[in-house]
Amino acid sequence: MLELTMAAVSAEEAGATAGMLMADAPSEPGTVLRVGRDKAVCRLSTPDDWLFVSRVHLEFQCAADGTWQLTWLRGSLPEPSSEVRLTVGEHAHPVAYGGTVPLPRGGSGEVVIHDRTAPRSVNVGFYHEV
Repeated sequence: MLELTMAAVSAEEAGATAGMLMADAPSEPGTVLRVGRDKAVCRLSTPDDWLFVSRVHLEFQCAADGTWQLTWLRGSLPEPSSEVRLTVGEHAHPVAYGGTVPLPRGGSGEVVIHDRTAPRSVNVGFYHEV
């Protein structure tokens, strides 16, 4: 089971979490959880006017062995208007635009989508229960 919690945070709400959302899915091969503005396909949706987050921005997908991976999907622009960072424990790693990274089996962490043009972010916490 992969559990996600998402909070949208802006400068006006510094120190507070706004729009806390939660989603989960079983660790079955091919299972997908998406994060973005498109409420029709994303289990976790950001505010419509947060254009630094694509219609479908992040995809969490379960592999055949029950592990999960994170993909930052490429949008229509050659350069993104955001940065994505994966934090596990004390280690933070940038995620490449269009890149895929594995999530730790049975671990937890946070994925942060940071707007390059304004002080706001989307923080997605994850916990992989085995």
